[in-house]
Amino acid sequence: MRVKQFGFVLKATALLLCAVCAPVGLAQVASAPTPKSVIYPGDIIRDDMLADLSQGGVADGGGPFVEDRALIVGKVARLTLLPGHAIPFAGVSNRKVVANGAEVRLVYAEGGLLIMTTGAALQDGSIGDVVRVRNSDSGVTVSGAVQPDGSVKVGGG
Repeated sequence: MRVKQFGFVLKATALLLCAVCAPVGLAQVASAPTPKSVIYPGDIIRDDMLADLSQGGVADGGGPFVEDRALIVGKVARLTLLPGHAIPFAGVSNRKVVANGAEVRLVYAEGGLLIMTTGAALQDGSIGDVVRVRNSDSGVTVSGAVQPDGSVKVGGG
């Protein structure tokens, strides 16, 4: 009697697993962006550099891979990206707006008070990154958020 019950449990488990796995299999048929030609490290990824191929044809190993081109257009390739291969998230990064050693504008704004000066960036940074900058006038090191215009906003609101 127990053997028959166990067999039933195995069949029910197998059916349940098939029902759970079916949507995953269908999701892999969707398209994913892949390079039309080789994209080298440091290249800025443009929309015209990408083609959409079915994920069944591009999934080449573990993930996670980019599934939407909007997530990577305008970013920089960190790895060599090959045509026909999935693009791993680790293969792209945000563009660096501030370079280590570059002169940047430091901005402090709170209420009606606005103070601007210059400083030397002590690290690279993308928009929104918090970077350290040495104030050129005082030599004091401060931290601030990189702004889209390349300035660094410190303190304030």
